[in-house]
Amino acid sequence: MTLDELQIGKSATITAVGGEGALRCRLLDMGLIPRTKVQIQKVAPMGDPIELRIRGYELTIRKEDAAKIEIIPEDETI
Repeated sequence: MTLDELQIGKSATITAVGGEGALRCRLLDMGLIPRTKVQIQKVAPMGDPIELRIRGYELTIRKEDAAKIEIIPEDETI
């Protein structure tokens, strides 16, 4: 499952960050690294961008970028 598929208010753990080159580096620099807990806070009226809560702060990213981040929803974590 990818981050763009997570419902508002739900939490998940990041398992992998995709993308290539500068995009992947930018995502990692923003704190979107494996084993980090993330929660969807809001989604814009047209569905893009989405606001996340991660590491105690809010982060807004494009849905296209969120689709490159693989997650395990909180209810499925072991």
